[in-house]
Amino acid sequence: MKTKILILFLLFNLFACQQIPKQETDKNNGQIVIDEIGREVKINTEPKRIVSLAPSITEILFALGLGERVVGVTSYCNYPSQAAKIAQVSDTLHPNLEMIISLKPDLVLISTASQLEQFMAKLSEVGIAVFVIKSQSVEGVLNSIELVGQITGHKLQARSLVESLRARLENVKKQNQEKTPPKVFFIVGTEPLITAGKPAFVTDLINLAGGKSISDDVAAEWPAYSVESVIARAPDIILSPGDHNFDTSDRESAKALLPKGLEVTPAVVNGKTYKIDGDLILRPGPRIIDGLEEMAKIFHKKEK
Repeated sequence: MKTKILILFLLFNLFACQQIPKQETDKNNGQIVIDEIGREVKINTEPKRIVSLAPSITEILFALGLGERVVGVTSYCNYPSQAAKIAQVSDTLHPNLEMIISLKPDLVLISTASQLEQFMAKLSEVGIAVFVIKSQSVEGVLNSIELVGQITGHKLQARSLVESLRARLENVKKQNQEKTPPKVFFIVGTEPLITAGKPAFVTDLINLAGGKSISDDVAAEWPAYSVESVIARAPDIILSPGDHNFDTSDRESAKALLPKGLEVTPAVVNGKTYKIDGDLILRPGPRIIDGLEEMAKIFHKKEK
């Protein structure tokens, strides 16, 4: 059950884009923009009332100085602290459509295309624009921040933020370019053992932070992974964001929390099992670079 809840949490938060789509201005004081799944969406030039249906999107909006325009969020939107004071429209996968309509937004931002069908039918009837943002890479997140700035009239703020984040990203890459990447096993859930595959956002983050995910060749996003496979690939580091967290300060406790058999891996033998704040690495928003920097410290903490 814990594994299912954590996987749903991951799906709630993963989004991004590959490039900034073209923008056109229509004759009725609006803009027509292509969203992240290829839909043509008409949006007010500067939307004043925005509903965010993902914690990552909420964080982007606040980082761009748009917090005062956000009138609705999900129950998972807990950062920054001001987000907790905004009306909650239920969770990401089961939003309260009636409540959203009652908030009279001129823009709804979502991160899961699965929401699209049920939203469009009802929200389009009352003239509410629904814009989808979807991503699986760190570079995509930076582009998506610029996209949100574009559709909200905050291009300059977005550009400034992205330049700052990109400089920090490049600094991490530069610091690690001559270091040997430790082999990393990322645990999403333990019953069954679930990890991150090639399409998962966190896999890109691990590799950019100077590590090498042992499961980055798996086609599935969140695949089940056998203990035997982990042992065979001999990870140097085991990392987890879940409620089954463990820490190297108590090696015996770490062994007890891990699936039986992993105690023979170099990560456990050498006391390199770590926990990390899931909000920093599983929410593809501005704080991903905080997560990147934290990972880089973990991966190379004993290197001079």
